[in-house]
Amino acid sequence: MQFTLKTKLADTIHTNYLLLPILNRFGIQLGFGDKSIEEVCREKNINAEFFLVIINSFHDHDYFPQEQLQRFDLELIVDYIKKSHSYYLDLKIPQIEELIKKLSQQAEGIQKDQVLLIEKFYSVYKEEIITHIQEEENHIFPYVMSIGNAYVRGEINETHQKMIRENSISIFAGEHSNIEDKLYDLKNIIIKYMHPVKDSITSNALLIELFRLERDLNDHARIEDKVLIPKVEYIEQEIMRAV
Repeated sequence: MQFTLKTKLADTIHTNYLLLPILNRFGIQLGFGDKSIEEVCREKNINAEFFLVIINSFHDHDYFPQEQLQRFDLELIVDYIKKSHSYYLDLKIPQIEELIKKLSQQAEGIQKDQVLLIEKFYSVYKEEIITHIQEEENHIFPYVMSIGNAYVRGEINETHQKMIRENSISIFAGEHSNIEDKLYDLKNIIIKYMHPVKDSITSNALLIELFRLERDLNDHARIEDKVLIPKVEYIEQEIMRAV
C-alpha cells in the first residue's frame, strides 16, 4: 500500500514502525493525534509532497518515483541527506557499539576472540562510513549547492565550469557499494561463525540493528544515486553548455 496526504500519520507508524526515524529527520515528534500527513506537515512547515514520497519510498521498495523526486529543490534533498547522516553518526553507530561492548562483557573463552574480531571489523567499518559522510558534508554538498544555486539564479560563469571539471559529481557516483558489502560481511560473521553466548538476546539485538542500519543505508544510497546525482549531472551539463 501507499500512503497519501490524507493518511493519518499515526496509521503510517502502525503500518511500518521502521518509519519512525524518517519522521524524526523531518522534525516530527510523537503526539500528533489523529492528524493526517498533510495536516502535520502544514503545522511543521514541511514540504508534504516531499515527505510523502520519502516515506513511501522507504516503506515500499517497489515504489520509487525517481523523476518526481528529481523535481524537488536540491536544498530539500541535501537537507534530508544531512539529517540522515546525523541519525547514523549520533544514534545508530553508537547504539551498535554499545551492543558490541555488551556482547564482549558476556563472552567467555573462544567467544572473546570472536567478539574481538567483530569489534575490529566494526571499528574499520565505522571509520569508513564516517570518512564517507565527511567527504559528502565537507566537499560534495558545498559543491552541489554552489553550482545548483548559480544555475537557479542564472549567475553562471567560467568559474563554475572550472569547478565542474575538477569536482564532477560522477567522481562521487558508486561509492556506496563497498560500505554496503562490509556491513553484509559483518552480519555474516555473527550469523555463521559466532559461538552463542549465555544470553542470546544481545547478539540477536545486535544483528537486528545491523539489518535495520543496512536497510536504511540502502534507501539512503538510492536517494543519492537515483535522485541527487542525476539531478546534479543535468545541472553540470547545462552549465557547461551555457558559458
